[in-house]
Amino acid sequence: MSFDPTDDFFAFEQDFAGTLRCIPMKVRLKLDLCGIKLSLRQWSQLLPTIRRQLLHSPCETVDEQAAYRETLVKLIAKYCDEPLRTLAGSDDHLWRDVSVVPTCILVQAERDKVSPPDLARWQRLHALQRFALVKLARSQHENENFVPALREFGLIQTGS
Repeated sequence: MSFDPTDDFFAFEQDFAGTLRCIPMKVRLKLDLCGIKLSLRQWSQLLPTIRRQLLHSPCETVDEQAAYRETLVKLIAKYCDEPLRTLAGSDDHLWRDVSVVPTCILVQAERDKVSPPDLARWQRLHALQRFALVKLARSQHENENFVPALREFGLIQTGS
């Protein structure tokens, strides 16, 4: 399956794609880029139209990230009953660095008894794919999507 970075969702996210009841990886990347931790509770308190706006709003350049952050701060204050929380630290280096496959990916692959991506395949992944794998490998409650993501990204065979 080829990857199209303009797609809103990965295949492993399709169970909630229509309703946006969970935070898509594309939005989670934007949240990380602007240093905000948004809980699922906060996400669900946002109107569906606002969730879709956050999914489609640009957040690549420094200016876009600042604007995205400013929008989020206002939305959280207006719609959420939990305060704004910032991310304690950045995991950017784990998914941005293509010189090494992150340890968390290797450990999760071993736990799931699948082969981790080799360095050449890791380097060929799109940044959003690398981000998703790192998030899935580091999450205690979402790592059931780790193997489906590896499969979707062409890193393991369908029968594995």
